[in-house]
Amino acid sequence: MAPIVVPANQPADRFYAGGARISSLRGDPPCGSHQPEDWVASTTCCHGCASLGLSRLPDGTLLADAVTADPEHWLGAEHVARYGADTKLLVKLLDAGQRLPVHAHPHVDWAARHLGLKHGKAEAWYILTPGSVWLSLKEAVDDEDLLRLVEAGQGTQLLDKMHKLDVVPHQTLYVPPGTLHAIGEGVMVVELQEPSDLSVLCEWEGFQIDGLAHGHLGLGFPTALTAVDTKARTEDEVMRLVTDGAAAESVCAEESNEYFVLERLHVDGERRARRGFAVVIVLDGTVTLATQTSGALALKKGSTVVIPHEDGELTLHGQADVLIARPPQ
Repeated sequence: MAPIVVPANQPADRFYAGGARISSLRGDPPCGSHQPEDWVASTTCCHGCASLGLSRLPDGTLLADAVTADPEHWLGAEHVARYGADTKLLVKLLDAGQRLPVHAHPHVDWAARHLGLKHGKAEAWYILTPGSVWLSLKEAVDDEDLLRLVEAGQGTQLLDKMHKLDVVPHQTLYVPPGTLHAIGEGVMVVELQEPSDLSVLCEWEGFQIDGLAHGHLGLGFPTALTAVDTKARTEDEVMRLVTDGAAAESVCAEESNEYFVLERLHVDGERRARRGFAVVIVLDGTVTLATQTSGALALKKGSTVVIPHEDGELTLHGQADVLIARPPQ
């Protein structure tokens, strides 16, 4: 099976606005006003859904079913021996058409204890357009005060207690599990994360969601907010979560490597990349991609490709800026 180009996979009618920048990057017709996330080569469902968010291969097969049917082909024997038929990865294109609400995602241990799930949601953002984001608390928040703010619908006040960062393209920000965060209006990112869709909302005014009903993972806020890290980080500690994206190895903060790996390749002529299950995103330029078992596949800006482990080493020719997202090694 050769590398497979996967089209846009943008669930409709999400609770926040966006999506136009995804269509522009891909060269696709305009999407709806609330399709801000493109779930690329996804084996993960949107929270509470049976199949929404899952990617299909050109023959109509769900990628999740293809991986389950032949995990060693897709993921490699070493990966399967450690993780089973689990890609350990979800990649998205995310276009914030409005500022996202302040929220956090649980750690895997918390998700296992409270929800019986095997993934939390560590994530990282590779910045594509400039703007502002909020990441972590600069002032610690008392647990009771956090619960009071959230249940009173006053979670927006948390923004003043958080680090606000101005971001530029090619920076990468790692968001550890439990960390409060929000992406500002106009910021587009490539998002890597654990393969789950678990969010604890701390605000929802102005968004198309009933946060009191749906912001706490069905657990109630007294329990859900225990997933949130209420401690403060210094500015230096926050900046250690930010990398400049210039290297060809993992461009994320080192501590994220237990969850995923992101490589950036600037192709000017020929570049090679190691074998392994991967999601490739062409950010700019044109390139041909070949593996040890396939011929050249012509790709343009906005192309997204899923590559099985069995295809072997990758060879890229052309002039392009390319991201390669991978599971943890």
